[in-house]
Amino acid sequence: MKVLITGGAGTVGTAITDHLADRPAYSFTSLDLDDHSDSNVESVVADVAEYDAIRPHLNKKDAVVHLANTPLQTGHSRDRTIEWTEAHGKNIRIHANVMRAAVDAGVESVIWASSNHAVGMYEVANAPDIYFPDSDLIVDHTVQPRPDSVYGAEKLYGEGLGRLAAESHRVRFYALRICTVCDREYDHPFGHAEAGVDRGDWERDSDEYAMQVARIRGMWHSRRDHAHLVECCLEDDSVEFDVFYGVSDNDRRWFDIDHAREVLGYDPQDNGETWEAPPT
Repeated sequence: MKVLITGGAGTVGTAITDHLADRPAYSFTSLDLDDHSDSNVESVVADVAEYDAIRPHLNKKDAVVHLANTPLQTGHSRDRTIEWTEAHGKNIRIHANVMRAAVDAGVESVIWASSNHAVGMYEVANAPDIYFPDSDLIVDHTVQPRPDSVYGAEKLYGEGLGRLAAESHRVRFYALRICTVCDREYDHPFGHAEAGVDRGDWERDSDEYAMQVARIRGMWHSRRDHAHLVECCLEDDSVEFDVFYGVSDNDRRWFDIDHAREVLGYDPQDNGETWEAPPT
């Protein structure tokens, strides 16, 4: 199977290729502004904001995993500001370009890196209680969208394009509302807290550190579980359009994975609760 990953050189893209690129069933091409670090992955340097620059690279591809996104300074996941910015406009163009190119090239399936922030106001409204084991909130694929930011709204825009492509152009579309995938060195439920220590944001014995750990114990999507979920989508031929949550089998998660289990055969191996401390 020939698979193009936009933004493939980043944290989420390398989580996929770290676990799948050496398998003979797949041939991965990373399309990014930077070269991919894995020699098993074909690397194309191109800007997804330019349709003509990316369109030829979708020819003869069976699937596209669309991860590429321009970082937002205003309207990012922790900012409730509603404002049109150049970066916001670029993301709208990027997502439309990729969907248009996939349709024009006859790609069979698109796996879209949506985000938990497409429904992030459920967390905002219920935090910090949901970060602890006695919370009973479950957010599944049937809930009403509740973006917590312009970033979250962009993800819903991508889901809308996917629905249009699925129903009008027979593209199978998988919206993965991804939770927390970390870089290799932080791939554990203490990862965000440890990264904050390394940046000098807080100390290990601080309340901020403890709250980060409590939250990520529920939000963690290990790199291998993320790659497995993507593989489940690549191997599926039953979905027209559907929404799934990208999260490991964490005891205190508030996002549903039963739907992914039932439809895709998702079988995550990791649970944030099994970690008592960061690796040494």
